[in-house]
Amino acid sequence: MLIKSRLFTPGPTPLLPSAQLAMAAADIHHRTADFRTLYSRVLADVQTFVGTKNDVVMFASSGTGAMEASVSNLTSPGDKVLVVTAGKFGERWTQLAQAYGCNVEVVSAEYGKTVTPEQVKAKLSQDVKVVYMQATESSTGVRHDVEAIAALLKNTDTLLVVDAITGLGTTHFDVDGWGIDVIIGGSQKAVMIPPGLAYLAVSERAWKRMESAKNPRFYFDLRKERKNAAKGESSYTPAIALIAALASAMDFIRNMGKGDLAAGRVALVDNAEMCAEMMREAALALKMKLFAPDAPSAAVTSIIPPAGVDSTKIVKLFRDEFGAVISNGQGDEMKGKIFRMAHLGYFDYMDTIATVGALEQVLGIISLPKHVEFGYGLKAAQEVYARVAGSARNAKAVVSNP
Repeated sequence: MLIKSRLFTPGPTPLLPSAQLAMAAADIHHRTADFRTLYSRVLADVQTFVGTKNDVVMFASSGTGAMEASVSNLTSPGDKVLVVTAGKFGERWTQLAQAYGCNVEVVSAEYGKTVTPEQVKAKLSQDVKVVYMQATESSTGVRHDVEAIAALLKNTDTLLVVDAITGLGTTHFDVDGWGIDVIIGGSQKAVMIPPGLAYLAVSERAWKRMESAKNPRFYFDLRKERKNAAKGESSYTPAIALIAALASAMDFIRNMGKGDLAAGRVALVDNAEMCAEMMREAALALKMKLFAPDAPSAAVTSIIPPAGVDSTKIVKLFRDEFGAVISNGQGDEMKGKIFRMAHLGYFDYMDTIATVGALEQVLGIISLPKHVEFGYGLKAAQEVYARVAGSARNAKAVVSNP
């Protein structure tokens, strides 16, 4: 049987073919007019993709590098910061802030749940310098209410930093309207290229805070990077091939919006929302439970396996039977207890249907010698698509025939 390798993980995600070609052709030097033109265009496109007027800076690093930059550039030793955490990546904020000598307050929820605005409000005080949070906690499949938490900080001196590494391209944000001071993205997620680039959009309030922040920084110096970016350059040797790939990805998203990058961003998010709903309904139809039913993300769906089944077996069967990589639970607390199916980036209706069909086959193998009747998950997923796509067609018809 022919088996193709496929990624259905929340990062890295499937690669955009045109971006792969752009990487192969990216044989330019980073201190030339050609690169400066490319880099300036990419930074402007990323600004539009994020949906902000704030300056964007970029690093050759994983998303964690940008997370660290948002701690080292905005805090001083002893500063009180508030971390919103409900999973492994929220816990990373705590570790980063502690590494830079911050006094860390934590507001948390159990895995699979989200932190409420009321919990955050109860922990806020005038001496909290920064609130750090995720948009989407990809270790659990939870989506936090960034808008509601941002509203708590309006008319205060407290900055809001959002790790949207899996949120951008899967969640609709109003970055400037809500007052997000730093929002972070990563290349290996919804923008459909390999790992290695991290980007941040930074507000004027945050730039001003950097003038008084005392923590050390060198490579991840945001002010230095902003100064060089204004000239179309990076402070240090950039990931040239990845930047070329990102330019191609921005063009692809722009084409999704029929030449409008902002409209393409909306279409990309809507696609992720639809695919995620298809997967959630399929899992429920197959008599499984969702790990994050109350605040599910569109980036990744976390599913509790059938009673008595270790999710590691499901992950292994996906790879052995179909060459497909899905994610187990992350860390000792969740490994074996959940499996995670991604829907972000270069991932469409056909991928979702194939994934649901493979999941039915895997469950059938696990249940042997009992018989599993196939099709329940596929039917549920198809019904979601029919409803969502039908609504979209009707909306277009109304616009075309007012």
